[in-house]
Amino acid sequence: LSRKLYHTTPYFFNHVRGESIIIIGNISSRPSNIANDKIIFEKSVVLPICAQIEAEISDMDPEDKQMFLADLGLEVSGLNRIIKEGYSLLGLISYLTAGKPEVRAWTITRGTKAPQAAGKIHTDFEKGFIRAEIVDYDILVELGSFNAAKEKGKVRSEGKEYVMQDSDV
Repeated sequence: LSRKLYHTTPYFFNHVRGESIIIIGNISSRPSNIANDKIIFEKSVVLPICAQIEAEISDMDPEDKQMFLADLGLEVSGLNRIIKEGYSLLGLISYLTAGKPEVRAWTITRGTKAPQAAGKIHTDFEKGFIRAEIVDYDILVELGSFNAAKEKGKVRSEGKEYVMQDSDV
């Protein structure tokens, strides 16, 4: 990041004192050693992102995109980093529901209990909530199906006091 960004940042913060924000710094076309990092400044985060790389990968298929990013030493795209930091800054997480018609992500506030999370789908689900069968997303992907996860004992039955975790299915 340039000295100019660091120099102007305190002035910028005088206008938003007390607010947590994300500052996106456009870096040169080839990422430096901070391309996967973030800089914490007061209550805010500075994310170095390369707009040129983001433009190049925007039309790539997922496999090509991953290979391209890996060749540059990047773990994820800048857009995904911005989304992740935005969720974190706002105190949000996602949980997933999966069934025959669709798989869907639901956004909830960190600390939400299972009945209130179910209420995001439909209010009747919150009112009638008893228990939920939950598996971690990474385990589900690793084992290939909900039934396989259940057979391996990786599915948990959680009650009304369970606090939902990011990537619960």
